Amino acid sequence: MKQYDPRIDEYIGKKPPFAQPILKHIREVVHAASPLITENIKWGHPFFEYKGALANMAAFKAHCSFGFWKGASLKDPDGFIHKGDEPSAGNFGRITSVNDLPPDKALIDFILQAISLNETGTKGNMKKATGTLKAAIPEPDYFIAALQGNQKANAAYHAFSPSCKREYLEWITEAKTEPTRQKRMETALEWMEEGKTRHWKYK
Repeated sequence: MKQYDPRIDEYIGKKPPFAQPILKHIREVVHAASPLITENIKWGHPFFEYKGALANMAAFKAHCSFGFWKGASLKDPDGFIHKGDEPSAGNFGRITSVNDLPPDKALIDFILQAISLNETGTKGNMKKATGTLKAAIPEPDYFIAALQGNQKANAAYHAFSPSCKREYLEWITEAKTEPTRQKRMETALEWMEEGKTRHWKYK
């Protein structure tokens, strides 16, 4: 992958006027943090990568989002990261202007931490279940962004029972490689568009 992907220029150019300076600013800060970061488009949204996914951004009708692949593992002493109060808006809540983002210095620190996590192969900070109860599986930002780009799949997913949601999340987040994860996400969206659960073939 290249450091700058022209598809992201096209993505930004098609978004509402309020969103374009936000997306451009995020992109500039990401590359200012490290020239080793490359760009990609996955599930219709811009991704930033270094030895795997680092972060992704997206623009919607009234807000933008920006989130880290391993956001739960980042050190955040100043409390910039939103702790699950609005998962669909990434790590920093609904972003409607550049001023809604943390200072550049803080963003660069998060980006460098994310690079370090990928360098060491550290997995995301997801708590394992204890006893007979299964812990909830966080919905990764890439998963949320993919759903928000597909209205039918999004509606079907949110109508599923907690156990059906968990089956999809386990299948996707436990993929061993990026290509496998992406393929599973694409398949999941197709199935959810049709209102199918993860194990629909066996029901």
